[in-house]
Amino acid sequence: MDRSNNITVFILLGLSQNKNTEVICFVFFLFCYTTIWMGNVLIMVSITRTQLIHQPMYFFLNYLSLSDLCYTSTVTPKLLTDLLAERKLISYNNCMIQLFTTHLFGGIEIFILTGMAYDRYVAICKPLHYTIVMSRHRCNAIIMACCTGGFVHSASQLLLALFLPFCGPKEIDHYFCDVYPLLKLACSNTHIIGLLVIANSGLIALVTFVVLVLSYFFILYTIREYSVESRSKALFTCSSHLTVVILFFAPALFIYIRPATTFPEDKVFALFYTIIAPMFNPLIYTLRNKEMKNALQKVYSHQFSFDNRSTGKNIYNHHF
Repeated sequence: MDRSNNITVFILLGLSQNKNTEVICFVFFLFCYTTIWMGNVLIMVSITRTQLIHQPMYFFLNYLSLSDLCYTSTVTPKLLTDLLAERKLISYNNCMIQLFTTHLFGGIEIFILTGMAYDRYVAICKPLHYTIVMSRHRCNAIIMACCTGGFVHSASQLLLALFLPFCGPKEIDHYFCDVYPLLKLACSNTHIIGLLVIANSGLIALVTFVVLVLSYFFILYTIREYSVESRSKALFTCSSHLTVVILFFAPALFIYIRPATTFPEDKVFALFYTIIAPMFNPLIYTLRNKEMKNALQKVYSHQFSFDNRSTGKNIYNHHF
């Protein structure tokens, strides 16, 4: 690798060059980021403070919410800052760190979604073996495998980027550092590296998506013999997960499964899996899930009663 040109900083072109558009985008994405934090923290608190944490589906949902927060936080704070900045600069080192962390938490999220699909498959297709197969030890092992898979994926992406020589232009036509926009700036033949990126990001997204689709195919095949009530309950449970999968995977596949090239639309599609999907995940899992609604009510009714007791105690101490 030769970086004798000493490029130490990149310029991010961002979402728009129009200042009024950037202000509107700032307000909108600030709302999105606030919603992401509120919704996902709400889910994590509701799960960890109730009995839902002992159920594998919600055990995975808790970690999905955590990965959502980490994933979107690798991109959104920098995006918000740049929307109000005159020049959108990012150092070479920070660019590499952002690339690594984005793919780390993005990879972990993809694998957790796969683990959740496996949990639903076992629950519906092999209900008699569910408690044995999805033991807490197995769930912890799945989460460890997700983290390991995400690390291996992001480390390989980082290595590919580190071997790119940059000679002249340093304007990244994106709002965060990713491999494809960096390939466009490299001053060497990037055909081989582009194929490796497809083999890494593209195939991981495609294979996991195919696995998810197959799992739901087997679920649909299994529940055809169920009663109407049981079939409706199974479909209702899986529909939330399937909605999240489509929101996340559809734009990711569009970007990473094709040859190493960039389009103006890439930034819009990237918004879906970096900001929009993490924002809708809490809404999808809470508004369409009775157990989550009950957990929310328990947590906040308990908090309300605790606050009332505290207030009453303070009044008592004040008077006596």
